[in-house]
Amino acid sequence: EYETKDTDILAAFRVTPHPGVPPEEAGAAVAAESSTGTWTTVWTDGLTSLDRYKGRCYRIERVIGEKDQFIAYVAYPLDLFEEGSVTNMFTSIVGNVFGFKALRALRLEDLRVPPAYIKTFQGPPHGIQVERDKLNKYGRPLLGCTIKPKLGLSAKNYGRAVYECLRGGLDFTKDDENVNS
Repeated sequence: EYETKDTDILAAFRVTPHPGVPPEEAGAAVAAESSTGTWTTVWTDGLTSLDRYKGRCYRIERVIGEKDQFIAYVAYPLDLFEEGSVTNMFTSIVGNVFGFKALRALRLEDLRVPPAYIKTFQGPPHGIQVERDKLNKYGRPLLGCTIKPKLGLSAKNYGRAVYECLRGGLDFTKDDENVNS
């Protein structure tokens, strides 16, 4: 039985195992796949001890009112994650585990990130006052938008859309996540 530490990242997953897969096995599989596990045993597994990095399913509870659903509670040690990287944390915890074949359905219900990990995040390089000074906008909320459609506009039409937004009173525009160089 694993006892959680104050420094563990704790996740609660709603798990629906395939028929015949015990909930404890499904929870352990989620913990393994979202930390150090692989789909199959490989020869390099024996070259290191993974105990320091592996996620552990420390509790399983049946979801009240749901016949085949359980909450699998998983603890992850901080050593598994890169300091200051939300991307690394979420990629590890929810990256490819949702396609796991032992499960019919999986959903991340809750996540507790300990202060020890939160302290590793730098935050933005400056605050809202610097942004207001750059824009020379004070005494009201800043208003912006994301240009749509997210893909497909020519550079000329994208620029035209930005111009019209700013001309219409917006303070800023931003690229959609899918727009990159």
